[in-house]
Amino acid sequence: MTDAAALPGQPRGAVVSGPATERAVNVLAPNPSAMTLDGTNTWILSEPDSPLAVVVDPGPLDEGHLRHVVDTAERLGKRVALTLLTHGHPDHAEGAGRFAELTGSPVRALDPALRLGDEGLTAGRVVDVGGLELRVVPTPGHTADSLSFHLPADRAVLTGDTILGRGTTMVAHPDGRLGDYLDSLRRLRSLTVDDGVHTVLPGHGPVLEDAQGAVEYYLAHRATRLAQVETAVENGHRTAPDVVAHVYADVDRSLWPAAELSVRAQLEYLTDHGLI
Repeated sequence: MTDAAALPGQPRGAVVSGPATERAVNVLAPNPSAMTLDGTNTWILSEPDSPLAVVVDPGPLDEGHLRHVVDTAERLGKRVALTLLTHGHPDHAEGAGRFAELTGSPVRALDPALRLGDEGLTAGRVVDVGGLELRVVPTPGHTADSLSFHLPADRAVLTGDTILGRGTTMVAHPDGRLGDYLDSLRRLRSLTVDDGVHTVLPGHGPVLEDAQGAVEYYLAHRATRLAQVETAVENGHRTAPDVVAHVYADVDRSLWPAAELSVRAQLEYLTDHGLI
């Protein structure tokens, strides 16, 4: 058995519903798959002595899950006052409308099409609910509308799909762009260096105890993949499917469609920078 402390980011262990930090509780959605890992992590955030809570990513349109989130908050003595979205992919955001009906809470997101209420989310915005402080961190790349949320009091960051608890994420071309994604990883690295963030609360997979290690691993992984794609093109693999078959030969074929999106993003990046 591999020691979790030796894995990138030091994953905490099994993905379970329950407390993750002093202010964060996970409710795991019942939507496991090759893409969603154990399922979507729906996060309930609150100051310990506050009756108000923020929910990040209510998840898929699954009535049982959405009601479970509400019930969990109520058992904690909390009322959901606000819902936030890291991005608009259905496994994170599809249930937001129904969740708003169940809780009466507004939904805030970067994409205006996903909002329910007047306010959106912008870079540098500080969300304060019941004394809980969340700082909005723009992290485009996986998608154009991807956000992370810095939880200073727990020295943690909620990363959505920008950093996962296990494996690596895709750059969802053409909406996602590799250059943006690399900038976002560097922005997250600065949180670990300058702001003392050490815990990653991801959208999928286990909590990571070594945020800086996770970011460094992601940056190294992207650099390696980019070099492999560049070499593949130089060796005559010109189309995205051909590059996937060559570079991702060791990856489960069920993941090749997602890998192809990332390859298209990498090819675009290499072309834009005059490298192919």
